[in-house]
Amino acid sequence: MEIDLIFKIAAIGIIVAVLNQLLIRSGREEQAMMTTLAGLIVVLMMMVYQIQDLFDTIKSLFGLY
Repeated sequence: MEIDLIFKIAAIGIIVAVLNQLLIRSGREEQAMMTTLAGLIVVLMMMVYQIQDLFDTIKSLFGLY
């Protein structure tokens, strides 16, 4: 796992947390929830690609192609 990926996930988390608090304080709870869900989906998509790379590496390591 690259350290760059960890920093990207942390940055997305910080941005989503700040946006969430701003939207909640302004009375827009629905938009805050949608922002949180969008951030979660972005991070999960990033992780799916990393898991796919992991499985490809395991396949090549054991010669399962």
